[in-house]
Amino acid sequence: METKLFYVTCKDKDEAKKIAKKLLEERLIACANIFPEIESFFWWEQKIDSAKETPMILKTKKTLTKEIIAKIKELHSYECPCIIEIPITGGYKEFLKWICEETK
Repeated sequence: METKLFYVTCKDKDEAKKIAKKLLEERLIACANIFPEIESFFWWEQKIDSAKETPMILKTKKTLTKEIIAKIKELHSYECPCIIEIPITGGYKEFLKWICEETK
C-alpha cells in the first residue's frame, strides 16, 4: 500500500490541533506533527502579504487523499489553504506498515 505525507499550514496552533485531532478520530491519518510558528510571505490579492502560521505534516496512505483534502477544507479557516501531498518513496518498512494499519 502506498503512503504519503501532507504538508498543511494553519492560522495558529489551535487550528492545527483541531484539524489533526479530527483527522485522527476519523482514521484518515496515522500521525500529525505540528511545528512551532513560522512566518510566511506570499502573493495574495495582487500584493505581497505575510502571516504567522503553524505548519504540520500528516502521515497517511494514498487512498485517503480525497477524503483528507475535503476534511481539511471543511475545517480550515483559510479561503485557499496550503494542502500539499508528498509521496513517500521509501523508508522504514515497519513504520510505513504502521501508517497503513492505523488508517481506515
